[in-house]
Amino acid sequence: MSKKTMEQMQQEVDAYISQFKEGYFSPLAMLARMSEEVGELSREINHYYGEKPKKTTEAERTVEEEMGDILFVLICFANSLNIDLQEAHDRVMNKFNTRDKDRWTKKED
Repeated sequence: MSKKTMEQMQQEVDAYISQFKEGYFSPLAMLARMSEEVGELSREINHYYGEKPKKTTEAERTVEEEMGDILFVLICFANSLNIDLQEAHDRVMNKFNTRDKDRWTKKED
């Protein structure tokens, strides 16, 4: 499978959502979905790395799958608000590389 750009992922999700009359959810509903998905990721992390083992009756899910769900909802959310996630990422990285450049201890070469 070839690597996709963020723009391609946003277009792919938009093509998927656009085939339905309902379209994108409202921002508040999207935030609720995002919170739900982050909660599911938290549950998986707790099962794998925490003190709460999975019940034998619980479905097998993976951290990768939960992160994929979060990414899908994030892309839906961004698309619904006309946000270019690549541009948002670039702005954040610029902030980290300027304002926060000396915040953390760098590894030695």
